[in-house]
Amino acid sequence: MHRSTDRILTTHVGSLIRPEMVRRHLRAKQSGEGYDAAAHARDLKTAVADVVRQQAEVGIDIVSDGEFGKGISWSQYVVERMAGFELRPFTPSGNPFMSGADRQRFSDFYKELDARDHVQVKTDSVIVGPIKYAGQAVLQQDIDNFKAALKQVKVVEGFLPVAAPASAAPDRKNEYYKNEDDLMEAIGEALHDEYKQIVDNGLIVQLDDARAAVTYDRMVPPASFKDYRKWVGRQMAVLNRAIEGIPSEKIRYHVCWGSWPGPHTTDVPARDIMDLILSVRAGAFVLEMANPRHEHEWQIWKDIKLPKGAVLIPGVVSHATNVVEHPELIKERIVRLAKLVGRENVIAGTDCGFAQQPTHQRVHPTIQWAKLQALAEGARLASKELWGTGRKSGGKSSSSKSSSSRSVAKKKAKAVAKKVASKKRPAKKQKRAARSAVKRRRAA
Repeated sequence: MHRSTDRILTTHVGSLIRPEMVRRHLRAKQSGEGYDAAAHARDLKTAVADVVRQQAEVGIDIVSDGEFGKGISWSQYVVERMAGFELRPFTPSGNPFMSGADRQRFSDFYKELDARDHVQVKTDSVIVGPIKYAGQAVLQQDIDNFKAALKQVKVVEGFLPVAAPASAAPDRKNEYYKNEDDLMEAIGEALHDEYKQIVDNGLIVQLDDARAAVTYDRMVPPASFKDYRKWVGRQMAVLNRAIEGIPSEKIRYHVCWGSWPGPHTTDVPARDIMDLILSVRAGAFVLEMANPRHEHEWQIWKDIKLPKGAVLIPGVVSHATNVVEHPELIKERIVRLAKLVGRENVIAGTDCGFAQQPTHQRVHPTIQWAKLQALAEGARLASKELWGTGRKSGGKSSSSKSSSSRSVAKKKAKAVAKKVASKKRPAKKQKRAARSAVKRRRAA
Protein backbone atom coordinates (compact mmCIF):
# COMPACT_ATOMS: atom_id res chain seq x y z
CA MET A 1 0.00 0.00 0.00
CA HIS A 2 1.41 3.35 -1.03
CA ARG A 3 1.61 6.31 1.35
CA SER A 4 1.63 10.07 0.90
CA THR A 5 5.41 10.36 1.02
CA ASP A 6 5.83 13.60 -0.96
CA ARG A 7 2.22 14.69 -1.60
CA ILE A 8 -1.31 13.82 -0.49
CA LEU A 9 -2.60 10.88 -2.51
CA THR A 10 -6.26 10.61 -3.49
CA THR A 11 -8.76 7.77 -3.61
CA HIS A 12 -12.47 7.12 -2.98
CA VAL A 13 -14.64 4.40 -1.43
CA GLY A 14 -15.14 2.39 -4.60
CA SER A 15 -18.69 2.32 -5.91
CA LEU A 16 -19.30 4.59 -8.91
CA ILE A 17 -22.39 5.24 -11.01
CA ARG A 18 -22.92 2.53 -13.65
CA PRO A 19 -23.41 3.55 -17.27
CA GLU A 20 -26.55 2.55 -19.12
CA MET A 21 -24.60 -0.03 -21.15
CA VAL A 22 -24.15 -2.03 -17.92
CA ARG A 23 -27.54 -1.32 -16.41
CA ARG A 24 -29.52 -2.61 -19.36
CA HIS A 25 -27.84 -6.02 -19.13
CA LEU A 26 -28.56 -6.26 -15.41
CA ARG A 27 -32.22 -5.35 -15.93
CA ALA A 28 -32.52 -8.04 -18.59
CA LYS A 29 -30.82 -10.58 -16.32
CA GLN A 30 -33.08 -9.81 -13.38
CA SER A 31 -36.25 -9.92 -15.49
CA GLY A 32 -35.13 -13.06 -17.33
CA GLU A 33 -35.97 -11.51 -20.68
CA GLY A 34 -33.46 -11.08 -23.51
CA TYR A 35 -30.31 -11.43 -21.44
CA ASP A 36 -27.13 -11.90 -23.51
CA ALA A 37 -24.24 -13.03 -21.26
CA ALA A 38 -21.58 -12.62 -23.95
CA ALA A 39 -22.66 -9.08 -24.79
CA HIS A 40 -22.79 -8.27 -21.07
CA ALA A 41 -19.21 -9.49 -20.62
CA ARG A 42 -17.97 -7.40 -23.57
CA ASP A 43 -19.73 -4.24 -22.44
CA LEU A 44 -18.60 -4.75 -18.84
CA LYS A 45 -14.95 -4.88 -19.88
CA THR A 46 -15.38 -1.70 -21.91
CA ALA A 47 -17.21 0.08 -19.07
CA VAL A 48 -14.50 -0.82 -16.53
CA ALA A 49 -11.79 0.48 -18.86
CA ASP A 50 -13.74 3.72 -19.30
CA VAL A 51 -14.35 4.31 -15.60
CA VAL A 52 -10.71 3.63 -14.68
CA ARG A 53 -9.57 6.06 -17.38
CA GLN A 54 -11.99 8.72 -16.11
CA GLN A 55 -10.69 8.36 -12.55
CA ALA A 56 -7.13 8.85 -13.77
CA GLU A 57 -8.12 11.87 -15.86
CA VAL A 58 -9.68 13.74 -12.92
CA GLY A 59 -6.64 13.08 -10.73
CA ILE A 60 -7.50 10.06 -8.58
CA ASP A 61 -4.34 8.15 -7.63
CA ILE A 62 -5.75 4.93 -6.13
CA VAL A 63 -8.65 3.75 -8.27
CA SER A 64 -11.32 1.03 -8.30
CA ASP A 65 -13.36 -0.76 -10.96
CA GLY A 66 -16.44 1.15 -9.76
CA GLU A 67 -17.89 -2.17 -8.51
CA PHE A 68 -19.33 -2.57 -12.01
CA GLY A 69 -19.15 -6.37 -11.89
CA LYS A 70 -21.59 -6.77 -8.98
CA GLY A 71 -25.09 -7.75 -10.05
CA ILE A 72 -26.78 -6.47 -6.89
CA SER A 73 -25.82 -4.13 -4.07
CA TRP A 74 -22.45 -3.70 -2.35
CA SER A 75 -23.60 -6.01 0.47
CA GLN A 76 -26.17 -8.31 -1.13
CA TYR A 77 -23.91 -9.43 -4.00
CA VAL A 78 -22.57 -12.21 -1.76
CA VAL A 79 -25.75 -14.25 -2.20
CA GLU A 80 -24.73 -14.71 -5.86
CA ARG A 81 -21.20 -15.76 -4.92
CA MET A 82 -21.86 -18.08 -1.98
CA ALA A 83 -23.53 -21.46 -1.68
CA GLY A 84 -26.04 -21.84 1.15
CA PHE A 85 -28.34 -18.85 0.47
CA GLU A 86 -31.92 -18.87 -0.72
CA LEU A 87 -33.87 -15.73 -1.70
CA ARG A 88 -37.51 -15.47 -0.61
CA PRO A 89 -40.12 -12.70 -0.80
CA PHE A 90 -40.36 -10.66 2.37
CA THR A 91 -42.65 -12.01 5.07
CA PRO A 92 -45.59 -9.92 6.33
CA SER A 93 -43.32 -8.56 9.08
CA GLY A 94 -41.79 -6.32 6.42
CA ASN A 95 -38.44 -5.23 5.11
CA PRO A 96 -35.72 -5.15 7.81
CA PHE A 97 -33.86 -2.51 5.80
CA MET A 98 -36.66 -0.07 6.69
CA SER A 99 -36.19 -0.28 10.48
CA GLY A 100 -34.24 1.91 12.88
CA ALA A 101 -34.59 4.77 15.35
CA ASP A 102 -33.90 7.43 12.71
CA ARG A 103 -36.74 6.09 10.56
CA GLN A 104 -39.12 6.08 13.50
CA ARG A 105 -38.38 9.68 14.42
CA PHE A 106 -38.57 10.98 10.85
CA SER A 107 -41.14 8.56 9.42
CA ASP A 108 -42.82 11.16 7.18
CA PHE A 109 -39.50 12.14 5.64
CA TYR A 110 -38.57 8.51 4.97
CA LYS A 111 -41.92 7.86 3.28
CA GLU A 112 -41.04 10.60 0.77
CA LEU A 113 -37.45 9.34 0.38
CA ASP A 114 -38.56 5.75 -0.25
CA ALA A 115 -41.16 6.88 -2.77
CA ARG A 116 -38.49 8.83 -4.66
CA ASP A 117 -35.58 6.37 -4.48
CA HIS A 118 -37.59 3.13 -4.36
CA VAL A 119 -36.59 0.36 -1.94
CA GLN A 120 -34.00 -1.73 -3.76
CA VAL A 121 -33.91 -4.88 -1.57
CA LYS A 122 -37.14 -6.85 -1.92
CA THR A 123 -36.23 -10.36 -0.76
CA ASP A 124 -35.02 -12.06 2.38
CA SER A 125 -31.64 -13.81 2.23
CA VAL A 126 -32.13 -17.12 4.05
CA ILE A 127 -29.30 -19.52 4.97
CA VAL A 128 -30.53 -23.01 4.20
CA GLY A 129 -27.24 -24.91 3.89
CA PRO A 130 -23.50 -24.71 4.59
CA ILE A 131 -21.92 -21.40 3.53
CA LYS A 132 -19.15 -21.86 0.96
CA TYR A 133 -17.53 -19.36 -1.39
CA ALA A 134 -18.47 -20.19 -4.98
CA GLY A 135 -17.76 -16.94 -6.80
CA GLN A 136 -14.17 -17.52 -7.89
CA ALA A 137 -14.91 -17.33 -11.63
CA VAL A 138 -17.05 -14.18 -11.39
CA LEU A 139 -14.50 -12.52 -9.12
CA GLN A 140 -11.66 -13.41 -11.48
CA GLN A 141 -13.57 -11.76 -14.32
CA ASP A 142 -13.75 -8.56 -12.23
CA ILE A 143 -10.04 -8.83 -11.45
CA ASP A 144 -9.05 -9.44 -15.07
CA ASN A 145 -11.18 -6.55 -16.36
CA PHE A 146 -9.72 -4.24 -13.74
CA LYS A 147 -6.09 -5.23 -14.31
CA ALA A 148 -6.51 -4.83 -18.08
CA ALA A 149 -7.86 -1.32 -17.49
CA LEU A 150 -5.02 -0.44 -15.10
CA LYS A 151 -2.46 -1.21 -17.81
CA GLN A 152 -3.90 1.60 -19.93
CA VAL A 153 -3.53 4.39 -17.34
CA LYS A 154 -0.93 5.93 -15.08
CA VAL A 155 -2.15 5.65 -11.48
CA VAL A 156 -0.54 4.69 -8.16
CA GLU A 157 -2.45 1.43 -7.57
CA GLY A 158 -5.85 -0.25 -7.67
CA PHE A 159 -8.24 -1.64 -5.06
CA LEU A 160 -11.36 -3.81 -5.13
CA PRO A 161 -14.08 -3.22 -2.52
CA VAL A 162 -15.95 -6.20 -1.07
CA ALA A 163 -18.13 -6.80 1.98
CA ALA A 164 -16.86 -7.39 5.50
CA PRO A 165 -18.53 -10.36 7.28
CA ALA A 166 -20.89 -8.18 9.36
CA SER A 167 -22.15 -6.43 6.21
CA ALA A 168 -22.48 -9.48 3.97
CA ALA A 169 -26.26 -9.82 3.39
CA PRO A 170 -26.63 -8.21 6.84
CA ASP A 171 -30.32 -8.93 7.51
CA ARG A 172 -30.00 -12.60 6.63
CA LYS A 173 -32.20 -15.23 8.21
CA ASN A 174 -30.54 -18.35 9.64
CA GLU A 175 -32.28 -21.71 9.17
CA TYR A 176 -29.20 -23.91 9.11
CA TYR A 177 -26.55 -23.04 11.71
CA LYS A 178 -26.95 -23.71 15.42
CA ASN A 179 -26.50 -20.07 16.39
CA GLU A 180 -25.42 -16.67 15.08
CA ASP A 181 -21.80 -17.15 16.13
CA ASP A 182 -21.46 -20.34 14.07
CA LEU A 183 -23.05 -18.56 11.10
CA MET A 184 -20.67 -15.58 11.39
CA GLU A 185 -17.64 -17.87 11.50
CA ALA A 186 -18.83 -19.65 8.35
CA ILE A 187 -19.34 -16.38 6.51
CA GLY A 188 -15.91 -15.16 7.60
CA GLU A 189 -14.24 -18.34 6.39
CA ALA A 190 -15.99 -18.10 3.03
CA LEU A 191 -15.09 -14.44 2.54
CA HIS A 192 -11.46 -15.21 3.32
CA ASP A 193 -11.30 -16.91 -0.08
CA GLU A 194 -12.58 -13.75 -1.77
CA TYR A 195 -10.14 -11.47 0.06
CA LYS A 196 -7.17 -13.73 -0.65
CA GLN A 197 -7.98 -14.07 -4.35
CA ILE A 198 -7.97 -10.29 -4.74
CA VAL A 199 -4.67 -9.83 -2.94
CA ASP A 200 -3.04 -12.80 -4.67
CA ASN A 201 -3.76 -10.99 -7.94
CA GLY A 202 -1.72 -7.98 -6.87
CA LEU A 203 -4.57 -5.67 -5.82
CA ILE A 204 -5.53 -3.96 -2.57
CA VAL A 205 -8.69 -5.37 -0.95
CA GLN A 206 -11.13 -3.00 0.75
CA LEU A 207 -13.55 -4.41 3.32
CA ASP A 208 -16.80 -2.42 3.43
CA ASP A 209 -18.57 -2.48 6.78
CA ALA A 210 -21.42 0.01 7.16
CA ARG A 211 -23.22 -2.36 9.51
CA ALA A 212 -20.54 -2.02 12.18
CA ALA A 213 -21.79 1.51 12.87
CA VAL A 214 -25.36 1.40 11.50
CA THR A 215 -26.40 -1.46 13.81
CA TYR A 216 -26.43 0.98 16.74
CA ASP A 217 -29.40 2.75 15.13
CA ARG A 218 -31.17 -0.60 14.67
CA MET A 219 -30.22 -2.12 18.03
CA VAL A 220 -30.23 0.59 20.75
CA PRO A 221 -32.83 0.67 22.19
CA PRO A 222 -34.14 -1.84 23.18
CA ALA A 223 -30.63 -3.26 23.66
CA SER A 224 -28.08 -1.38 25.76
CA PHE A 225 -24.97 0.39 24.51
CA LYS A 226 -22.94 -2.30 26.29
CA ASP A 227 -24.77 -4.97 24.28
CA TYR A 228 -24.01 -3.10 21.08
CA ARG A 229 -20.29 -2.79 21.84
CA LYS A 230 -20.19 -6.49 22.64
CA TRP A 231 -21.77 -7.21 19.25
CA VAL A 232 -19.25 -5.00 17.43
CA GLY A 233 -16.40 -6.68 19.27
CA ARG A 234 -17.57 -10.09 18.04
CA GLN A 235 -17.75 -8.80 14.45
CA MET A 236 -14.21 -7.43 14.65
CA ALA A 237 -12.95 -10.78 15.94
CA VAL A 238 -14.64 -12.63 13.05
CA LEU A 239 -13.17 -10.13 10.57
CA ASN A 240 -9.67 -10.52 11.96
CA ARG A 241 -9.92 -14.29 11.57
CA ALA A 242 -11.21 -13.81 8.01
CA ILE A 243 -8.08 -11.85 7.05
CA GLU A 244 -5.56 -14.16 8.71
CA GLY A 245 -2.57 -14.78 6.45
CA ILE A 246 -3.23 -11.67 4.34
CA PRO A 247 -0.66 -8.87 4.78
CA SER A 248 -2.20 -5.91 6.60
CA GLU A 249 -0.64 -3.49 4.11
CA LYS A 250 -2.88 -5.03 1.44
CA ILE A 251 -6.09 -4.33 3.40
CA ARG A 252 -8.29 -1.21 3.65
CA TYR A 253 -11.18 -1.23 6.15
CA HIS A 254 -14.11 1.10 5.42
CA VAL A 255 -16.66 2.10 8.06
CA CYS A 256 -19.50 4.56 7.49
CA TRP A 257 -22.88 5.33 9.03
CA GLY A 258 -24.86 4.19 6.02
CA SER A 259 -25.00 5.98 2.71
CA TRP A 260 -28.60 7.18 2.70
CA PRO A 261 -29.29 10.96 2.71
CA GLY A 262 -31.24 10.99 5.98
CA PRO A 263 -31.02 13.00 9.24
CA HIS A 264 -28.70 10.46 10.99
CA THR A 265 -29.59 11.86 14.41
CA THR A 266 -29.22 8.42 16.03
CA ASP A 267 -25.75 7.55 14.71
CA VAL A 268 -23.26 6.19 17.23
CA PRO A 269 -20.44 8.69 17.91
CA ALA A 270 -17.15 7.68 16.28
CA ARG A 271 -15.24 7.98 19.55
CA ASP A 272 -17.47 5.36 21.18
CA ILE A 273 -16.38 2.60 18.76
CA MET A 274 -13.06 3.79 17.34
CA ASP A 275 -11.06 1.48 19.60
CA LEU A 276 -12.97 -1.49 18.17
CA ILE A 277 -12.58 -0.27 14.57
CA LEU A 278 -8.83 0.16 15.04
CA SER A 279 -8.57 -3.37 16.43
CA VAL A 280 -8.96 -4.66 12.85
CA ARG A 281 -5.60 -5.70 11.43
CA ALA A 282 -5.80 -3.41 8.41
CA GLY A 283 -3.22 -1.16 6.81
CA ALA A 284 -5.68 1.69 6.18
CA PHE A 285 -8.91 2.89 7.77
CA VAL A 286 -11.40 4.54 5.39
CA LEU A 287 -13.79 6.62 7.49
CA GLU A 288 -16.78 8.86 6.83
CA MET A 289 -15.72 12.34 7.99
CA ALA A 290 -17.16 14.95 5.61
CA ASN A 291 -20.90 14.92 6.29
CA PRO A 292 -22.30 17.54 8.72
CA ARG A 293 -23.27 14.90 11.30
CA HIS A 294 -19.72 13.59 11.70
CA GLU A 295 -17.29 16.22 10.38
CA HIS A 296 -16.61 17.57 13.89
CA GLU A 297 -15.21 14.15 14.85
CA TRP A 298 -11.84 14.93 13.24
CA GLN A 299 -10.97 16.21 16.70
CA ILE A 300 -10.89 12.71 18.20
CA TRP A 301 -7.53 12.25 16.49
CA LYS A 302 -6.03 14.72 18.94
CA ASP A 303 -5.84 11.91 21.48
CA ILE A 304 -6.58 8.70 19.50
CA LYS A 305 -3.54 7.20 17.81
CA LEU A 306 -3.49 5.22 14.59
CA PRO A 307 -2.02 1.72 14.88
CA LYS A 308 1.67 1.68 14.01
CA GLY A 309 2.17 1.75 10.26
CA ALA A 310 -1.51 2.41 9.48
CA VAL A 311 -2.94 5.05 7.14
CA LEU A 312 -6.04 7.19 7.68
CA ILE A 313 -8.26 7.71 4.60
CA PRO A 314 -10.79 10.34 5.72
CA GLY A 315 -13.82 11.23 3.69
CA VAL A 316 -13.21 14.87 2.73
CA VAL A 317 -15.93 14.85 0.05
CA SER A 318 -19.52 13.74 0.64
CA HIS A 319 -21.35 11.34 -1.66
CA ALA A 320 -24.79 12.34 -0.35
CA THR A 321 -25.14 15.97 -1.45
CA ASN A 322 -25.21 17.60 -4.88
CA VAL A 323 -23.14 20.52 -3.60
CA VAL A 324 -19.59 20.20 -4.93
CA GLU A 325 -17.11 20.94 -2.15
CA HIS A 326 -14.71 23.83 -2.73
CA PRO A 327 -11.07 22.69 -3.07
CA GLU A 328 -10.06 25.12 -0.29
CA LEU A 329 -12.48 23.41 2.12
CA ILE A 330 -11.14 20.02 1.07
CA LYS A 331 -7.61 21.30 1.69
CA GLU A 332 -8.59 22.47 5.20
CA ARG A 333 -10.07 19.06 6.04
CA ILE A 334 -6.91 17.31 4.87
CA VAL A 335 -4.42 19.66 6.53
CA ARG A 336 -5.99 19.63 9.99
CA LEU A 337 -5.90 15.82 10.07
CA ALA A 338 -2.41 15.64 8.60
CA LYS A 339 -1.14 17.86 11.41
CA LEU A 340 -2.57 15.40 13.95
CA VAL A 341 -1.65 12.02 12.48
CA GLY A 342 1.22 12.94 10.15
CA ARG A 343 1.01 14.02 6.51
CA GLU A 344 2.48 10.73 5.28
CA ASN A 345 -0.34 8.89 7.08
CA VAL A 346 -3.24 10.61 5.24
CA ILE A 347 -4.80 9.71 1.89
CA ALA A 348 -7.75 11.88 0.85
CA GLY A 349 -10.99 10.03 0.09
CA THR A 350 -14.79 10.20 -0.04
CA ASP A 351 -17.37 9.39 2.64
CA CYS A 352 -18.96 6.48 0.77
CA GLY A 353 -19.72 5.21 -2.72
CA PHE A 354 -21.73 7.19 -5.25
CA ALA A 355 -23.91 4.21 -6.26
CA GLN A 356 -24.44 1.44 -3.70
CA GLN A 357 -26.61 -0.48 -6.17
CA PRO A 358 -26.25 -0.95 -9.95
CA THR A 359 -29.41 0.97 -10.84
CA HIS A 360 -29.16 3.61 -8.10
CA GLN A 361 -27.13 6.80 -7.79
CA ARG A 362 -26.67 9.32 -4.99
CA VAL A 363 -25.86 12.25 -7.29
CA HIS A 364 -25.86 12.92 -11.02
CA PRO A 365 -22.86 11.40 -12.86
CA THR A 366 -21.55 14.84 -13.82
CA ILE A 367 -21.58 15.86 -10.14
CA GLN A 368 -19.79 12.65 -9.17
CA TRP A 369 -16.88 13.52 -11.47
CA ALA A 370 -16.89 17.17 -10.39
CA LYS A 371 -16.56 16.06 -6.76
CA LEU A 372 -13.66 13.73 -7.54
CA GLN A 373 -11.95 16.49 -9.53
CA ALA A 374 -12.41 18.88 -6.58
CA LEU A 375 -10.95 16.18 -4.31
CA ALA A 376 -7.81 16.01 -6.46
CA GLU A 377 -7.47 19.80 -6.53
CA GLY A 378 -7.94 20.05 -2.76
CA ALA A 379 -5.24 17.43 -2.26
CA ARG A 380 -2.86 19.46 -4.46
CA LEU A 381 -3.51 22.57 -2.36
CA ALA A 382 -2.97 20.60 0.85
CA SER A 383 0.28 19.19 -0.52
CA LYS A 384 1.58 22.70 -1.21
CA GLU A 385 0.87 23.73 2.36
CA LEU A 386 2.12 20.55 4.03
CA TRP A 387 5.30 20.14 1.98
CA GLY A 388 6.01 23.85 1.52
CA THR A 389 6.22 23.78 -2.26
CA GLY A 390 4.74 26.33 -4.61
CA ARG A 391 2.20 28.99 -3.65
CA LYS A 392 -1.29 28.58 -2.35
CA SER A 393 -4.16 30.90 -3.21
CA GLY A 394 -3.77 34.18 -1.29
CA GLY A 395 -0.02 33.93 -0.58
CA LYS A 396 2.80 31.69 0.51
CA SER A 397 2.25 28.66 2.68
CA SER A 398 3.48 28.74 6.27
CA SER A 399 6.35 26.43 5.34
CA SER A 400 7.34 28.69 2.45
CA LYS A 401 7.24 31.74 4.72
CA SER A 402 9.52 30.16 7.29
CA SER A 403 11.93 29.06 4.58
CA SER A 404 11.95 32.59 3.12
CA SER A 405 12.59 34.11 6.56
CA ARG A 406 15.58 31.83 7.10
CA SER A 407 17.00 32.86 3.72
CA VAL A 408 16.68 36.58 4.54
CA ALA A 409 18.33 36.05 7.92
CA LYS A 410 21.30 34.29 6.30
CA LYS A 411 21.75 37.16 3.81
CA LYS A 412 21.71 39.72 6.63
CA ALA A 413 24.27 37.74 8.62
CA LYS A 414 26.61 37.59 5.61
CA ALA A 415 26.28 41.35 5.07
CA VAL A 416 27.14 42.11 8.70
CA ALA A 417 30.14 39.78 8.58
CA LYS A 418 31.38 41.44 5.40
CA LYS A 419 31.06 44.88 6.96
CA VAL A 420 32.94 43.85 10.07
CA ALA A 421 35.67 42.28 7.96
CA SER A 422 36.03 45.48 5.93
CA LYS A 423 36.49 47.48 9.13
CA LYS A 424 39.16 45.11 10.36
CA ARG A 425 41.23 45.29 7.15
CA PRO A 426 42.54 48.92 7.66
CA ALA A 427 43.61 48.12 11.21
CA LYS A 428 45.56 45.09 10.00
CA LYS A 429 47.30 47.23 7.35
CA GLN A 430 48.35 49.78 10.02
CA LYS A 431 49.87 47.03 12.20
CA ARG A 432 51.82 45.60 9.24
CA ALA A 433 53.15 49.09 8.37
CA ALA A 434 54.31 49.68 11.97
CA ARG A 435 56.16 46.36 12.07
CA SER A 436 57.91 47.20 8.79
CA ALA A 437 59.06 50.58 10.16
CA VAL A 438 60.55 48.93 13.26
CA LYS A 439 62.47 46.46 11.08
CA ARG A 440 63.86 49.30 8.92
CA ARG A 441 65.08 51.25 11.98
CA ARG A 442 66.83 48.16 13.39
CA ALA A 443 68.50 47.51 10.04
CA ALA A 444 69.80 51.12 9.96
